[in-house]
Amino acid sequence: MHLFRMPALVRRLLPDCLWQMPASGPPTLYLTFDDGPIPEETPFVLEQLARYQARGTFFCVGDNLRRHPEVARAVVAGGHRLANHTYHHISGWSHSRAQYVQDVAQCQALLQELQPAARPLLRPPYGRITRPLARLLRPSYQVVMWDVLTCDYDPDFAPEACLAAAIRHSRPGSIVVFHDSVKASRNLRYVLPRYLAYFAERGYHFAAL
Repeated sequence: MHLFRMPALVRRLLPDCLWQMPASGPPTLYLTFDDGPIPEETPFVLEQLARYQARGTFFCVGDNLRRHPEVARAVVAGGHRLANHTYHHISGWSHSRAQYVQDVAQCQALLQELQPAARPLLRPPYGRITRPLARLLRPSYQVVMWDVLTCDYDPDFAPEACLAAAIRHSRPGSIVVFHDSVKASRNLRYVLPRYLAYFAERGYHFAAL
C-alpha cells in the first residue's frame, strides 16, 4: 500500500513543519528531489526541469555533497535551491536529538559553502522526526514535509501507476517528492518528464521553495 499523502492527524501532530504552499496566484507546484546529488540521476533531473523553465528544491545528503560537489554546483547554476537532508540520511526516530542536530549541522556546513541561505530548509529522511525535535530545529531551519509523495523509489510500483498517482494527488500549492537516486531511477525517468508535460500543458508553474 502506498501512502501518497500524510494523514491529517500526522500533520496536526507536527504543526511546525511545512506541508504545502498557499494556492494563490497562478497554479504552482513545488517539486522537490531527495537523496542526491549524484552524477547518475541529478543531471537528468536538471535537463528535464530546464525544458520547462521549472525550478526545484534539492534536499541533499551531505555525504553526496562531499563526494559530488560539481553536481551540486550544477544544481545551483540551474537556478534551483539546495536544502538539507542530513549528512548520513538518518532517522529522527532512532537517533538522539544531539546526534541528529549534529548530523544536520554537518550537512548544512557544506550547503552554506555552495549556496548560503538566510533560513535553511530541512527535510527529515523518511519523514521521521519527533515533535520535540522539530521544535528544537525550528529557530534555525524550516522543516519541510510534503503534500504528495510519488513513491518513485518503490521497485514494485509500475512506472505508469506511479505517474497516474502523482498526477491524481497533485493540486495547486502541492509540495511533491521525487528522488534523484539510483533506486528511483526507473520510475523517475519515466514519471518526471511526463508529469512536467502534463501540468505545463495545463498552465502550471514549477517553483522552488
